[in-house]
Amino acid sequence: MSFFAIFLALLLEQARPLGRDNPVHRAATAWRRWVRRSLDAGQTPHGWMAWSAAALVPALLAALVHWLLLPFSDLLVFAWTVGVLYLTLGFRQFSHHFTAIRDALEAGDEAAARAELAEWQQVEVGELPRQELLRHVIEYSTLAAHRHVFGVLLAYSVLAALGLGPAGAVLYRMAESLARRWRPRLEDAPSSAAQQAAAQAWLWIDHVPARATALAFAVVGNFEESIAAWRSDATRQAKPNDGIVLAATAGAINVRLGGLGLGPAEPGAPGTAGGWAEGREPQNAHLTSLVGLVWRSVVLWLLLLLLTMLARSV
Repeated sequence: MSFFAIFLALLLEQARPLGRDNPVHRAATAWRRWVRRSLDAGQTPHGWMAWSAAALVPALLAALVHWLLLPFSDLLVFAWTVGVLYLTLGFRQFSHHFTAIRDALEAGDEAAARAELAEWQQVEVGELPRQELLRHVIEYSTLAAHRHVFGVLLAYSVLAALGLGPAGAVLYRMAESLARRWRPRLEDAPSSAAQQAAAQAWLWIDHVPARATALAFAVVGNFEESIAAWRSDATRQAKPNDGIVLAATAGAINVRLGGLGLGPAEPGAPGTAGGWAEGREPQNAHLTSLVGLVWRSVVLWLLLLLLTMLARSV
């Protein structure tokens, strides 16, 4: 059932993408804020308590609904799974930014491309040179694809195999959201204890998904160069999981990544480690190569899920 649920969720997300300001995301934002105000008292135990409530409660709720529907109908379970995956999984949550930047660059409108990147990442880009602009677009798009698609796929698949339904998808997205939202630079940032809990929990949760994404990129891209870049360049990134994904991508499509950083982006954001990874300087063609790499990886994941389903049926 996982294969068909993921396939249908991806189709629905392509046909009718979820709006940025939708009721579910507003509810998640309200939940994060309520937890921060109610449980974050500034001490380390309180930070972990706040993170656990913010991330684990929605995941357990998703699993609870799954268990409650099991005795009634497989169709209801399937519909619930597809609905949760539709909310947590998909390209259209970020791909419109990528498309707008690519179209602007192909039209020679670098100012529009910089403005779109600044709006997307909420950073200052100034007069970023074209190659650096391309580098950052590739880096941010790669990490977005990992966090919105491949990481969710793995987290869902693992916990679904354990009988928890779509809880894994919810847990992964909530953990990523907390690591991104609970940061010092935000006006309503929580205590340092909660920030550290969110960052550490995200590092643990994304450990295996990041390596699975990097391996998928290597398999469908230039395997030898991808693995070589993974081994030599991944540790140069401030965030190890992100470094692995970016290094594997650099080798897979033969592009030099690791720029100079953008404005007040979070510590360890793409580009803060200085130039690294062997390969060609970024060109427009690398954007097309990245799209192909990501879609081939999606096909690989679906084939693996399909083979797993067939093996179980036999």
